[in-house]
Amino acid sequence: MQISRPELAAPRPVPRTRPLPEGMILALPAGLALNLGVGVLVLGQGTGALVAGGAYLAGAVLVCVAMRKHYPHTRLGACNAVTLMRLALTAALIAPLVGGQAAGWAVAAIATISLTLDGVDGYLARRSGLCSDFGGRFDMEVDAALALVLALHALSGSPVGFEVLILGVMRYLFVGAGLIWPWIMAPLPVSYWRKGVCVLQLATLIALQIPLMPQDLGIMLARVASVALIWSFARDVVWLGRNR
Repeated sequence: MQISRPELAAPRPVPRTRPLPEGMILALPAGLALNLGVGVLVLGQGTGALVAGGAYLAGAVLVCVAMRKHYPHTRLGACNAVTLMRLALTAALIAPLVGGQAAGWAVAAIATISLTLDGVDGYLARRSGLCSDFGGRFDMEVDAALALVLALHALSGSPVGFEVLILGVMRYLFVGAGLIWPWIMAPLPVSYWRKGVCVLQLATLIALQIPLMPQDLGIMLARVASVALIWSFARDVVWLGRNR
């Protein structure tokens, strides 16, 4: 009698990674040059600029890893290059924090440039046909990092108290909640209210960097923006809870 062999279990597919998109190898050192140039020449930092450069490189490594897994296109495109430059500018703002020179006109100017470029990368992605979920997430995480760095500047260099950290940590509290309740990390529909609150959040944080900001006005702006941000996140959590 012939004894049949049990069939071997099919091997699990190994997740495939893609090569880095064309243009990334040039964009990475360009971002580092921008980061160090802003840190040293504009912000006048030495050791702080090196720390900021290290922060940029760490962020760039995470971007490369995520791109190889999730970015669907073969070209980096100007859209993602702009977002990478925004990451370099955001990391450069760490330099004055390390050097003990929080807030000020230079910080406000660099943050304003980064916020302005926030509208450019999306336009370039649509124009070049390089829109992707990765690009949207990349842009959002740079916004969150910029908000956190600016909130730390405002805490150290403005009259606003610890409540200003609400404007910098809400995104990370949201992600932390998603680790406990995974349904929170489900995709959200496009919301112009959410985008408007994000602009209000970053614009308020930039305004708090200006040395001429009256104390009472700064505190009022921070509180209004914080309430709006809490409302926006609560609105999203309610929607996710109802649609899980």
